[in-house]
Amino acid sequence: MAKYIVNPILLRMKESQKGSIYQSIVALGMRARQINDQIKSEFLIRAKDYLTNLEESEEAQKELFEISKDFDIIPKPNFIAMKELMNEKLKFSLPSSEELEGESSLYQ
Repeated sequence: MAKYIVNPILLRMKESQKGSIYQSIVALGMRARQINDQIKSEFLIRAKDYLTNLEESEEAQKELFEISKDFDIIPKPNFIAMKELMNEKLKFSLPSSEELEGESSLYQ
């Protein structure tokens, strides 16, 4: 069994003390998407030079393979988000009812 960065049971206990665990799950999902987008953009920046001549050069393929190995080491974005939540680095709040009313009037 793989060693997890965050114990899911401890995460659930901690979040149930704060309030709705479903709000925490939504916040974790949003943060995980942000982290995934950051990782993807970093990969594209590093691989930009090699993607143009990938089919022509075997050296470019090897370089892309090495770059992708560097990114394989990074933990999954949802585990990073869970760890941020456990270390209290991830803060989230629900929008107020006034903010929600202002947004709904924009779409009418």
